[in-house]
Parts: sequence; structure tokens; C-alpha cells
Amino acid sequence: MLGLDKSYLYTYGIDTDDIAGLIPYGVHTITHFMVRSKLVLKWKDVRVDKMSPLAHIRKDAPPIILITGDRKLELYGKYEENAYFWRMFKSIGHPLVELYGLEGYNHGDMAQPARYIY
Repeated sequence: MLGLDKSYLYTYGIDTDDIAGLIPYGVHTITHFMVRSKLVLKWKDVRVDKMSPLAHIRKDAPPIILITGDRKLELYGKYEENAYFWRMFKSIGHPLVELYGLEGYNHGDMAQPARYIY
């Protein structure tokens, strides 16, 4: 959200367009489960609203490397969520967005090998 929704960093005099790149690990691209829980929504009640990174995709966003665990070991739906996020950036013509699913690693174990992607 910090690198996509310009309002967060604007308060501190930072333009998100000046960020060199974003490298989120297993990012929530829909409205985060904690926000959905405060709204008393079930896990299957998917929301894409102002609290969702997916609602803030833009062609001129900083370069993005999305990293998730193995699609079979990752948290339920997390890989697919990130794959959809990647696809939506591609569909609007974002020039530098990549998606990596780390084979053999789950959500909690992916941070160590993710540091070596470049």
C-alpha cells in the first residue's frame, strides 16, 4: 500500500514515484484479513476496496517483484492472489513487474531464499 497509494507517504513529503522498487513477500492484494475480520466478514468474503493494494494498481507505480511461497505450500489462495495482482499490472501496461513462487517453501519459510532473487 505504501508504494501504491500516494496518500500514505505524501504526509511525509515522499512521492511514491521516487521509490526505486517494491519487493513484497506473500502480499495481501485484496483487503487484508484483519480489516475483513473487523468488518465481521468470513474468509470467503473477498473485498477489493480502498484498503486493498489491488485497488491502487497503476501503470506508473515503481518496479515490483512479487514473491510467494510454493503454490502448493503457500497460505490458501496467496499464490493465486499474487498471480492475479501480477496479471492486472501486466494488463495495464506496467513495464516492470515480476512474480516468483519459491518451490519447496511455504509462507513462513520463503523469506530466507527470497533474499537471493535478483
